[in-house]
Amino acid sequence: MWEPQTYYPYEDVLAASQATLAMPDIPLKETEDIFRIVALGLPWDIGVYVTEPADPARAAVGPDGRKTGFLLLHGGSGDFKSMSRLARILAGKFGHKAMAMTFPGRHYFPDPGRDWPGDTIEQDGSVRMPIWVEGEVITRDQYEIVRDTSMRARYGTRTLARAKPGTRFYDRMAAWPVAFEEGMVEACRRHFPAPDWAIFTNGHSTGGAFSAYITQRIPNVAGQAEIETAPIGYINEVKHDWSGALGKIGSYDRVTSTPAPRFDPFNELYIRTWRDLARYRGPEALGQEGPTALMRLPWLMEEVLDTWSRSKIRPNFKAEYIVTHNVRASLEAAARAAALRLGMNAQATSDLVKRYLNYCYYDASPGAKPVPPILYINSKDSRDNSPEAYSEIILPMLAELKPAPRVRATQFGAGTHVYYKPEKDFPQGITPAVAALFNEAIAKRFYY
Repeated sequence: MWEPQTYYPYEDVLAASQATLAMPDIPLKETEDIFRIVALGLPWDIGVYVTEPADPARAAVGPDGRKTGFLLLHGGSGDFKSMSRLARILAGKFGHKAMAMTFPGRHYFPDPGRDWPGDTIEQDGSVRMPIWVEGEVITRDQYEIVRDTSMRARYGTRTLARAKPGTRFYDRMAAWPVAFEEGMVEACRRHFPAPDWAIFTNGHSTGGAFSAYITQRIPNVAGQAEIETAPIGYINEVKHDWSGALGKIGSYDRVTSTPAPRFDPFNELYIRTWRDLARYRGPEALGQEGPTALMRLPWLMEEVLDTWSRSKIRPNFKAEYIVTHNVRASLEAAARAAALRLGMNAQATSDLVKRYLNYCYYDASPGAKPVPPILYINSKDSRDNSPEAYSEIILPMLAELKPAPRVRATQFGAGTHVYYKPEKDFPQGITPAVAALFNEAIAKRFYY
């Protein structure tokens, strides 16, 4: 059976990228779909953006005769637009239908272009708030601001909006995990209905934990096709503990002590700032330039701040740590808060707690859908992952599943964590090479 190479050197990545960009373009149709679901007694508006060949006859078909579709989930700071480059190459070069879904609360309904106005932290002390349903406003009296320095070596000083119990903000923060799950299920039902479609999930960074668990909750998901992703929560938790104990973050030496386990309360919304760009730009500069990068620190900070000035139009807030890092106490607290609001009895509450905790694990119960195949790609200058993380933690833990899925991990000799970011020789980042490898894996039956 076809296998990816364990390593694709810079020259191969560049050649694949150039060959993909040189392919004839398939004319595209792009459509926004906003639909409403009800989860845990609350309405939620879910936004997706669908990119597909304008001519259905140009649509890709897999080896099993089913049409092929990608569910694309962005990372911690973004929305559907973060995935547009990958979506357009998958559809416009290879014919795969691609649906980019915005996390609940991140779709900016008031603007037709879906760009967020202003800054994430305003001068009056207010911060940017999610919009979970069109027209709803989370007001300043529903939260207090917290300045957290407990993870300063990694994040700098973090700004958190702590929801007050009894507010709509608090209720939303307790219930969004279920809305996320049901939003993905409904989006795939609408755009990739079984049995005609084979779905491949993809989650950048934070989105990877959700891309992972949803594979068993939608029957026609055929596998994961991942680049610069987080594994499912319980594995990600171990990976981060391991990287700290080993003295590394990704492939870079740590300069601080091992971090404590995550403890993020479910009712705290992390408000992102330029610091979140800096924590990636530093390791990337180290990998690309070596220690001499520090000699141009003012210049690096100018790059960070200039990029932040352009990035503020994306959502830049985050609540997903409790799932991506398997923060069990916070997941249970969120479930119990939702159950209390709904007046659930003891058994229903216990069932809801179990549902929340299971977001961080694959389902190994009798009769559960087996975990489908997974293809991981890691970039050269990844801040969050390393080849050792895959070979020593992620792949061995996946091999413990019964039945164990088919899993392969490969390293590209180019690219960064934001793999779609333009670089020298790569006007669209390494995205074209990534899409080409995903397409090859489908065509050569890696997932079948």
